[in-house]
Formats: sequence, structure tokens, C-alpha cells
Amino acid sequence: MAGFLVFVAVIAAGAWWVAFTSALDQLRERGEADLALAADRLTGQLQRVRDLAVVIADHPVLKPLVLGEGGDPDIADAQLQRFADRSVGQKLWIADASGWVLAASDRAAARFVGGTRAFERALDGALGTATGVDPDNGQRYYMFAAPVFSQAGPVAGAVLVRLNIAEVEWNWPSDPSPVFFTDEMGVVMVSNRPDLVLTVRTPGTNGALPDEVYAGAMLRPFPDRREWDVRAHELWELEDRPDIPRRALHLSRDLPTIGVAAEILVSLQPALRLAWLQAAVAAAVCLMFGAVLFYIAERRRALSQRLEVEERANAELEARVAERTEALSLLNEDLRHEIQERNEAEAALRQAQAELVRAGKLSALGQMSAGISHELNQPLMAIQSFAENGSILLERGKTEKAGETLGRISDMAQRMARIIRNLRAFARQETAPATRVGLAAVVESALEMLGPRIADTGTRIDWKRPNGPSVVMGGEVRLSQVVLNLLSNAMDAMGEVENPMIRIRIEQADEAVRLIVQDNGPGISEPERIFDPFYTTKEVGGEGMGLGLSISYGLVQSFGGRLTGENAPGGGAMFTVELDRAEELQ
Repeated sequence: MAGFLVFVAVIAAGAWWVAFTSALDQLRERGEADLALAADRLTGQLQRVRDLAVVIADHPVLKPLVLGEGGDPDIADAQLQRFADRSVGQKLWIADASGWVLAASDRAAARFVGGTRAFERALDGALGTATGVDPDNGQRYYMFAAPVFSQAGPVAGAVLVRLNIAEVEWNWPSDPSPVFFTDEMGVVMVSNRPDLVLTVRTPGTNGALPDEVYAGAMLRPFPDRREWDVRAHELWELEDRPDIPRRALHLSRDLPTIGVAAEILVSLQPALRLAWLQAAVAAAVCLMFGAVLFYIAERRRALSQRLEVEERANAELEARVAERTEALSLLNEDLRHEIQERNEAEAALRQAQAELVRAGKLSALGQMSAGISHELNQPLMAIQSFAENGSILLERGKTEKAGETLGRISDMAQRMARIIRNLRAFARQETAPATRVGLAAVVESALEMLGPRIADTGTRIDWKRPNGPSVVMGGEVRLSQVVLNLLSNAMDAMGEVENPMIRIRIEQADEAVRLIVQDNGPGISEPERIFDPFYTTKEVGGEGMGLGLSISYGLVQSFGGRLTGENAPGGGAMFTVELDRAEELQ
């Protein structure tokens, strides 16, 4: 028992591990998508600030002030103020190469901007970026610095645009997972979780934070965590906080265009829940399997005990059997004779059954041959009679009447050819896709092939060919098989009806054509099962296996149509074949 419990624990642990690692892959895909969305959102918002800095660097009112070509500082201040008013939370400065402010949207905000990372980068001729904390109000900012080039080429100054970061993250707390962006010093400057803002993710390259960037800021350590890798997944276990998952998958990506790194913490709770559920299911299955094995073992033990009891009883019976051995020997001899007689009787029965099957096959072939012979014999005899009459008319010189007689011979020959063509077409295997088929012609072909049986059963056919064309999409041979099966089933159902009658109509709809076959038989006892395979209302041992309507149902569906069967309001069964109308040829 202890070994089995250990086995169950191993299986459950394996199921937990497989489910957990598989769920981690799914969490990684979702987290990367959320992180990419947040990164694109921040990059897009900051992109507008960078574009503004580039536009101001070439502004015709502001650039001359930097190049020393004149310009009014008050007009420049007013122009920068207009730019700042159009973008909430921004401050703008224009400074010369030494860092002194020449014009600003807010003169009181700064008079010297030299020495900053963004400004020094702009003096090198490139776009500079920087993050930091305003020492006056403690607000986080993001700064872009664009160089202002002189006519000769060297950088004459720079345009600085500073954005209050709080303005771009006001609508972020609705995101399900914590997302944060750290600068090159490892300080979280942007986040959708307020508790993470201005926490130190990792120390900078020299392990210290510069005072000129974060002067006056209340920097706090990042929440304590433990890290481990699971199949290339970086997992964190953090201190318990209400807005941060305790166990999370950590993902990150660098954003060199804005100089920050984007990071996200995806909660592991769904993966752990799924893993424990899979482990519980695996353990339950193993325990169930063990219970079944235990039950079987107990049954075998009880059976073994019962067999021992029976063996003792058999030993007692063997003594009695020995006394009656002679009598049983005689009885066995009689049984052998009886078995031999029964075997001979079974052989005779099998032979009789085979003869009955062979007779049934011959009868079916005879019925088919009789129908074909009847259909071909009439026009053949007419041809013989017309040929004799034509010969006599020619001898008498009545060529005009002889020509009419020859025309009738041609009609009879065409009728025989049509009968043979219909039989050959019906026997042919058709696998071609649905094409244009005249539904009325298919009905008339089926009626012609069933002519002898219709006459033998005395069935009256109420068929009216529609006035307009009834061209549908289907297969001529397969559709003919469906119509023949519906007509044959109707005649079989009306075997005991005094005046059997089949009504056939074709109805036109907007995009469909319906063929309705209705009889005056006893109707359908179970309409919901009429298309089930091997379902038949014929007597056991009669013709048919209950596959005709099921096959017809499949054939109609292969054309994209629908076959239904129901009891007619006035009695009898009614089957409707609905097919798509074929488009008219252009």
C-alpha cells in the first residue's frame, strides 16, 4: 500500500510539473503581448515629445536666437509658452552651447540646463534623453534634447522639452499585471502600480545614484524578492503586497529609443491553480485505478477460496462418479450418436439456407430480366410489324406511307435506345461533382425504368411536368437513384392499399427547387428514425436492409440539399427533396 501511495505521489508530481511548465509558456506569450502593448503605448506618448523638440529646433522664430542672429527673447518665450499650452505637463527651454537658457516657457523653472545627460548628448549632435526628479516639486520627468545646428555645421545650442511623467500614466492602473519602466540607473520612473514608483530596481553601473538627477526624491528599495529559473522562465517570489502578485513570471525588454527598460510581473496564480488541478485529477485517476485493482484482487482471493471449497466438493463427487462410470459411458455413446445426427441436420439446414439464398437471388434476377424483356419486347415486335408493312408498301409503290412506317420504326428504335441508355446510366458509378441536372427529366427517366413494376402493382402515377425549367445542382445518376428509391419505397408501403397512388410534384422557390413524392399508404410510424441506417418497417426476412433512405439522405446532402420525410395531412407518407437552383447560362 505504501509503495502504491508513493507511485501516486510521483504521478501527481509529474502531472503538476507538466501542467505548470505548459501554463508558463502560455503566461509568457500573454505577458509578452501585454508588455509590448504597454511599451508601445509609452513609446508613442514620448514620441510626440521628441517630435516637438525636433520641430522647435528648426523654428524660424526660435532658431535665430540660438545662432546669435537677432531675435526677441520675449517673443521666443511667448512662442514656447504656446507650445507648452498645447501639450499639458511640458516645459520647454532653448539654451546656448554653454547651457544658459535663452528662452523658456517658464523662466522661473530654470536658468541653466548645462551638464545634464540629455543636454550633453544634444551637443554631440544627437537626440538626448534623460529621466529624473524635479527638486522643486518632487515630480518625475522625462526630457528630450534636440540639437540646434549652425549654418556652418557645429551645434550652437539645444532645445529641451521636459514632460511630467504623471501625465502619461494616469490611466494605467487598470492593467491587470504590474508594468514598470526603469532608467539606466535602475530606478522605476513609470509604473501602473504607485507603490513601485521611485523604487530602486537595481543599482547603477557604479552602485550609486547621482544627486543631481534624484535630488530631493524619496527613493525606496524595490520589494524583496527571490528569483529562480524554470525552463528559461524567470520566476520571482516577492513580499506580500495587495497590488503586486506574490509569485510572478518576470519579463523584460529594452527600449533603446527612449532609454528605459520595460518590465512586467505576470501572476503565477492561474498556472499554479491549473497545475494543482491537473495533479489532483492525476492522483484521483490513479487512486481510482488502484481501487479497481484492489477490488479485483479481493474478488480473485474470494474466488480462490471458493475454488478450494469446490475442489473439496469435487473430490467427494469423484467417488460417486466412479460408481456410475459404466452407466455414463453408455450414455456418452448415445450422446455421440445424437451429436452426429444434429451435425448432419445442421449441415442439411445450412444447405437449405444456401439454396434459399440462391433462389432469392435468381428470383430477383428473374424480376429484373422480366421487366427489361417486357420494355424491349414491345418496341421490338412493333419494329418487326412496321418492317413487314413497309416492305409490302414498297412493293405496291406507296413510298410516302412506307416513309411514315420507317419513321415509326426509327421512333421505336429510339425508345429502345433510351431504355437501354437509362439502364446503363443507372448502373454506371458516378463520382463527378454536382452539375446542372434537369429534375423533371430525372423523374421521367425513373418512371420509365419503373414502368413494368408500376403496371404490375396497379399504381396510379399523378405526375405533372412543370411549365418552366427545373434545373438543379446535382448528379444525374445519384439523383436518379434517390428518385427510384423514393418511388420503390412508396410502392412497397402501398402493397395492401386497394387503389395505390403516387403524387409527384416539382415546386419552384426563389433559390431552391423542391421535389415532393407523396403516397396514400399507411404513413410513417416513426418519422424521427426514418433516415437511420438499418431501420426498416418491412418484415424480417423480406427485401431491403433499411439502408435505402439513409443512402438517399447522404446523396442529397452531398449536393448541398435536404431530404425530409413526414406524414401527409391527408394520410400517407410525403418525402421532400430540396436542391439548390442552378444558375441560368449566360
